[in-house]
Order: sequence, then C-alpha cells, then structure tokens
Amino acid sequence: MRHARTGKKLGRDSAHRKALYANLTCSLLEHGRIRTTEAKAKAVKPFAEQMITLGRRGDLHARRQALAKLRSQEVVHKLFADVGPRMADRPGGYSRIVKLGHRPGDAAEMVYLELVDFDPAVR
Repeated sequence: MRHARTGKKLGRDSAHRKALYANLTCSLLEHGRIRTTEAKAKAVKPFAEQMITLGRRGDLHARRQALAKLRSQEVVHKLFADVGPRMADRPGGYSRIVKLGHRPGDAAEMVYLELVDFDPAVR
C-alpha cells in the first residue's frame, strides 16, 4: 500500500524521475517558462520551488545542495546570482501553472510552468 507516499510516478523509475525533475527545473530556471504536460508540471513545481528557496538562502551549503540536485554549474550560478535575489522578498509561491489546452496528438493537457515574475516581452 502507498500510505503517505506523495508525488506521482509518471511511468518512470526513480532515477529517470529524478533526472526529469532536474532537467525540467534547469529549463525553467534558464528560460523562465517551459511548456509541458499538466502532470509533469504539478510534479516538478515543488522541486523547482525548493531549488529557488536554496537560491534565496545563498550560502555555500545551499549552493552545494542545489548543484547535487541540478547537476549544471551554469544553472546553479544563475539560480544564486539572478533568480534567488529576485525572489528574496517573496515568502513562497515562486512559480505558476497556466493551462493552454489539449495537445493535438494525444489530447494531453498542456500548461506553461513559469516563474511569477516572467515577462515574455523581455525575453
């Protein structure tokens, strides 16, 4: 029985799921907004917000924890130099999910997972 087990499996084993979370979070931090399915967005949102919280802390231990999860030096640098300080005054809720409709091929619900201060005109 799955008592007190949070999160969806997404049809992947644990290593594949961890890699998926890391890759989606890296793309979100790099670009500010990603287009993905609703299930993946809902699964990766807490992980991404946890990484942004580490970026807000800004100490060496937080940087090492983020690097262990994300495995990209450039993204971790951007997280601590740019994204973390931008979110310093927010008490949480760094990202949002915007529904887009169904994907034509398989009718999967598509969404944008974006940072709350994302401005498409700037990018």
